[in-house]
Amino acid sequence: MLSSLMNSNISIYESLGEEKIKLLVQYFYQNVAEIKELRKLYPEDLAPAEERLFLFLIHVFGGPHTYLEQRGHPMLRKRHFQWPIDGDMRNSWLNCMLPAIEKVEMDTEIKDALQGYFVKVANHMINQ
Repeated sequence: MLSSLMNSNISIYESLGEEKIKLLVQYFYQNVAEIKELRKLYPEDLAPAEERLFLFLIHVFGGPHTYLEQRGHPMLRKRHFQWPIDGDMRNSWLNCMLPAIEKVEMDTEIKDALQGYFVKVANHMINQ
């Protein structure tokens, strides 16, 4: 979990706010829509996936626990095991998330924390 920054008691959720987290998710899914190998993993309507990621990130970044209340423990690897995720798929995913982070205005410390978190999670998701 990445709820607070290393040198601060302020959470990423408090620092970014829901509006910027929502923007991050929107930018990410705009990028996903352009990457054929990722896009095919999603249903035609991306809105439910956007909402799930938004609620998950709010939870992980130190905000309300709506995700847990609606979906239970994240269990990311288990929830994603149905899809083959190799190094190339990991890179495609990061090539959607990392530019999305760059598009949202935030402090460098937060940006670095998010990039580190998403790289760690993407590496953890490899199952092939």
